[in-house]
Amino acid sequence: MGQKVNPISNRLGIIKGWDSNWYGGNKYADKIVEDYKIREYLMARLQKASISKIIIERTLKVITVTVNTSRPGIIIGKGGKEVDMLREELKKITKKDVQINIFEIKRPELDAQLVADSIAKQIEGRISFRRAAKMAIASTMRMGAEGIKVLVSGRLGGAEMARSEGYKEGRTPLHTFRADIDYALSEAHTTYGRLGVKVWICKGEVYGKRDLSPNVGQTKQKTASNAPAANNDKKFRGGSAKRRNNK
Repeated sequence: MGQKVNPISNRLGIIKGWDSNWYGGNKYADKIVEDYKIREYLMARLQKASISKIIIERTLKVITVTVNTSRPGIIIGKGGKEVDMLREELKKITKKDVQINIFEIKRPELDAQLVADSIAKQIEGRISFRRAAKMAIASTMRMGAEGIKVLVSGRLGGAEMARSEGYKEGRTPLHTFRADIDYALSEAHTTYGRLGVKVWICKGEVYGKRDLSPNVGQTKQKTASNAPAANNDKKFRGGSAKRRNNK
């Protein structure tokens, strides 16, 4: 059931690659914990750098960390000082040599994580969640996406009872494995509690063999020229806004 599972994990090995690439052996658990610490440190240290994802590769002596960001200048710093500091701090955490690669996301409107984070920040800034979601949908479709779906959940507008509202434009075929679906979850911390923001973005369909190598930071995409046109109907199956009361 494509609508239940994470669209990225559902396509691993088909058109999506893994964010951690290494052989663990007997130290598998230790490396999992180490990867978690690396990602937690970088996300906390680089909150303003608009990070989409962090890819980690390992050899016997070197750990290669690839950071996908829309603002590489913040990570690099003046004369490369910031990235050198990051490298030294990661060496202290891992006790190994660390190589940091930075991949620039040139169209952040088509990255689900950056779109979700943007909506969450606007909600924290007391902007209406409806306005934030609709603005994000408009900008994503304007950049050439085939479809986008946004779901916001929690005490919306400070209501006493939590609920969910979703907005959709175009097509997001979750059951089609060749469909390139990007998915992300973000949280907005408000005075009423935490709101969850989920975003699905369809970038097209992939035909033939796809390069799943993480070295480029982003897999190459081949979109069919005869792909069906996007449907501009802003509706879930239940109407223009789908609401569910939590029981």
